[in-house]
This record gives sequence, structure tokens and C-alpha cells, in this order.
Amino acid sequence: MKKTPVKGTNDYLPREAALRDYLKKTILDIYTKNGFEHIYTPAVEDAENLDKSEGGENLSLIFNILKRGDKLDKLIEEGVTAENVKELYDLGLRYDLTLPLSRYFANNRNDLILPMKCIQIDRVYRAERPQKGRLREFIQCDIDIIGNESSDAEVELILTTAEALDAIGIKNFKVRINDRRLLHAVLQDAGFKPEDMESVCITFDKMDKVGLDGVCSELEQKGFDANVIASFKDMLSGADLSLDYIKSRLVDKSPAESLERVISDVDALSDGKVRTEFDLSLVRGQGYYTGTVFEVVSDDFSGSVAGGGRYDKLIGKFLNEDIPAVGFSIGFERIFAILTDGGIETADGNRKKKIAVLYGEEDFVKAARRAEALRAEGFIASLFARPKKTGKFIDNLEKHGFDGFVILGEKDEVQLF
Repeated sequence: MKKTPVKGTNDYLPREAALRDYLKKTILDIYTKNGFEHIYTPAVEDAENLDKSEGGENLSLIFNILKRGDKLDKLIEEGVTAENVKELYDLGLRYDLTLPLSRYFANNRNDLILPMKCIQIDRVYRAERPQKGRLREFIQCDIDIIGNESSDAEVELILTTAEALDAIGIKNFKVRINDRRLLHAVLQDAGFKPEDMESVCITFDKMDKVGLDGVCSELEQKGFDANVIASFKDMLSGADLSLDYIKSRLVDKSPAESLERVISDVDALSDGKVRTEFDLSLVRGQGYYTGTVFEVVSDDFSGSVAGGGRYDKLIGKFLNEDIPAVGFSIGFERIFAILTDGGIETADGNRKKKIAVLYGEEDFVKAARRAEALRAEGFIASLFARPKKTGKFIDNLEKHGFDGFVILGEKDEVQLF
């Protein structure tokens, strides 16, 4: 049997698990303080829901679950072909928390207050090619507001997320912000057809990784007209892409005006501490985004640490009625990696000191009572039978996150490292 975890998943040692628990608790406390309520959804979703969720390239990364028992046996007997392979599975693991939330709202609508402000901190699964920063099982930390079409919802999400990031030690960050409707208007100006928007946006989302030349090369591979790609490249290379300029070219100026309100309100409510920046190249990969999209980047680290957007039509797939919705997700695994690599320091001033109580063969009851007394004083106390090589064991305690020790009958007082 294999003792290592499946590729793309991790085991976490106690110290790592403690850090992850600290991050989750800190983020959850900030979210809750700001009026969001915690909910849970299952990790398993109906395959049809996942397939129709417009999750962009994530749809190719779904872990599908085979049918069970007689249903599967019958399909195998009939023979599996390229045409009927989808009939083999009826369930799948969620690839994010937004599709499950949309189903949850549709199912529980009558029991919820509107606007619904909810928290999800849970595991999701993608069949990624395992590499640094790409896991197959990972945690997302989401807050969403459902039932508010106003840009007030975006402002609230940005400010709450910024507060959570600051609390866990992420500094010097800015919120990049765009609107899919603005981007679609610019792309149509370049000559792309309305039905091409999703495919073009998926490619455009890679701009920060492959550059403009890389984006144009992929558009060529997808078979788009060379003249349209050239127009698109010229426009991005030389034009003024400020929000004011884009707004001046729009017939419907409401998307630009909405962004202006978000940027202005965030600046005013944060006293200028939360930086926002319009960025037309920001796309976000999910196809279900319909309007505002945002992403948080820090000057101190490469890559984004949070992202999200508005998805006003996804819930409508369940209810046949469009419901305004917008969400923001903190990149938990990205931040955990930064912390474990020593990039930033956490400020967990409320952490209790962890004390080891070492006892001899006949002293367990006495040691247990001593441990209880320490816990009553506010310590975390853990019992250990005293080993022969006590000095080496004590050195190990410090390496594994203990703050001190008690040796019953010898050093009864707490000895801090």
C-alpha cells in the first residue's frame, strides 16, 4: 500500500494544521463580524449542474463520480464509446463554491433573508496537473451577497476582504477591478463577434502570464480572423485604456459609472487605505461572471491572493429567474504557502501557550490533575510519559511548537523555552 498522499493533495503536520486553523478562524471572525453568516454545502454535486455551470476551463477539471451497481454494470456491458462516456457518471466533486451556493439558494430560498450574506470556507477539487501552487484538493474562503444588484454589494465585499487580508498579515495590496460588460464592448470594437466573447475572454485572462503576444498567438490557434486579432493587438498596445477613455466610447455608460462608484466608495470608506485600480485586462476565468470582476494583488508577492466577481445569471439556471449575486474568494492555499515560506508574520496574539507535562510511571493521575490546573490557568497542557532521553525529547518539544514543559516531581513549575 502507498503511504504518500494522492498527487495534488497534502498531509499537514500539527504545526501546519495549527497555522491553517488560525487562518481559517481569523478570516471567519472578520467575515462574521461584518454580518456574513456561515453555511455548508456538500462536496458532491449533480453532474448536470456542474456541466452547465459555465465554469470556463474548470469544466475540464471536474472529478466525475461513476454510477454505482447495476446501472454501471449495464453501461459497461453495452460498451463505452466517445459518444456515451458521459452516461457513465451522474455526480462530480465541486470545482468551486459558487455553483453549490447557487443551487443552495435556489433550494432554500424561502428560508433565507434577502439580501443573503453568506460565508463558505471549505474544500474544493480540480483535476489539475499537480505542481507548485496547483493542488487537486484545496480550500476556498468565500463571501457572497445574493439579492443586491447595487454596486454597494461590491464595496462591502471589497472592504470585508481587505480587512481579512490585513488581519492575517497581507499588506501593500491593491484591488484590480474591471467589468465584463466594458471588456465585451472593447472586444466587439476590435471586431470579435458576441458569440466569441467567452472563448476570447478565457484567453485574455492569461495576459498577465503569457503577455499580449502569447494571448494573440492563442487566439490565432483558436482560428480567429487575423485582421481582428491585429486590430485587437493595436488597440491594447497604443490606446488610452483608462476608465474615463473607455467610458467616453460607450453608448451604455452604466457599467463604467458603476465601477466609478465602487472605486470612489471604497476609497472614502477606507480613508484611502484600500487601493483600487481599473484594469481592462482583468477577466477572471469563470464563464459565469456577468459584470464586475476583481482581484487582489500584493506588491510583496507575485500572483493574486483573492478574486471574485458578479454572477447575476447563474442562480437563474435553477430558478428560471435572474437573481443578482456577487462574491469574493480569498486564495487560502496561496496565502498558506506564503506564510510557510516565511514571507510574512502572523499576529496571533491570543494564542495560548502550549505546555508539556512529563510524568513518571506511577504518576499519571497526579500529572493529569496538574495538566487540568494548567488548563484552568489558560495554558494548553499535553501529557507525556517521561522518556529515558528527557533532554532530547524536550528539544523536540520546542521544535514542534511547544512553549514550555513541566517535569512532575522535579521541575513542577512551568519552564518556558
